[in-house]
Amino acid sequence: MNSYLKELADICGIQKNLSMHVARHTFATSVTLTNGVPLETVSKMLGHSSLKTTQIYARIVDTKISIDMNQLQQKLNVESCGVAV
Repeated sequence: MNSYLKELADICGIQKNLSMHVARHTFATSVTLTNGVPLETVSKMLGHSSLKTTQIYARIVDTKISIDMNQLQQKLNVESCGVAV
């Protein structure tokens, strides 16, 4: 699998040394968490029995924090106006 990833990296001009380890980090962070998949679900997808293990692979990036804060702000703005969601 790693040799295929390295070949794809060469074809795509990616300078980073791709491996299954890097792919798991990318999947956990960029594909799932950034797109709103809960950490508990990501944990099951990766086959982890502990959320602590998943937290090693799934890093919370600034983009995700920004998206979550914007959603919270919208929710608080709607609720403060007396509009039920």
